[in-house]
Amino acid sequence: MNATRRNPVPPAAAPEALATPGSSAPMTDAQVEHFFATLRAANPHPETELQFTNVFELLAAVLLSAQATDVGVNKATRKLFALAPTPQRMLALGLEGLEAQIKTIGLYRTKAKHLLQTCRMLVEQHGGRVPREREALEALPGVGRKTANVVLNVAFGEPTMAVDTHIFRVGNRTGLALGKNPLAVEQVLLRRVPPAYRVDAHHWLILHGRYVCQARLPRCAACQVAVDCQFQPKTATR
Repeated sequence: MNATRRNPVPPAAAPEALATPGSSAPMTDAQVEHFFATLRAANPHPETELQFTNVFELLAAVLLSAQATDVGVNKATRKLFALAPTPQRMLALGLEGLEAQIKTIGLYRTKAKHLLQTCRMLVEQHGGRVPREREALEALPGVGRKTANVVLNVAFGEPTMAVDTHIFRVGNRTGLALGKNPLAVEQVLLRRVPPAYRVDAHHWLILHGRYVCQARLPRCAACQVAVDCQFQPKTATR
């Protein structure tokens, strides 16, 4: 499912508009290169931790993952996708049937409604297939820029940056990509991440934020890229 299309890199905001309270100093270009080279050496083929077997299941899983953990989503979708691996079969469950399958996920009522609306649009407007155009993806109920970025990257090989809370934190804390909001961080990443690393970059950053550069207490002593990170003072946590 490799894509040949590449999204244009948005223009960067002015440096003074990028900093957010608590941000570190910006990394140098050499540090950015070493940062990603180190992450790639440790994990050459990073993958999303959401479980899916087709593009529709990926879209559904990402839609359900908002304000939820991947572990929690996988637990619910394991049975759901066995019953409904296509938008047509998801629609056949109906609202009550879908809610019963995902009730362990936060905001499940709203997500069930959006997922069924999305399934209906996929069937009626896209022949039951997930579109690979950003505009068409973002027109689906419950699908915003971040979800579209994940689908474009994971399913179609686009070098997009799906900035979640982990990437936002890592970008600002390390000095890799300073920004006041997710879109600002996304724009800086698209400019600063060397082309060789762009397709996998958001996976490395999410995993790094989830397991090493954690919110409350970053594990600096266990961090492989601490030499490039501008965060001070480093913690002794492993």
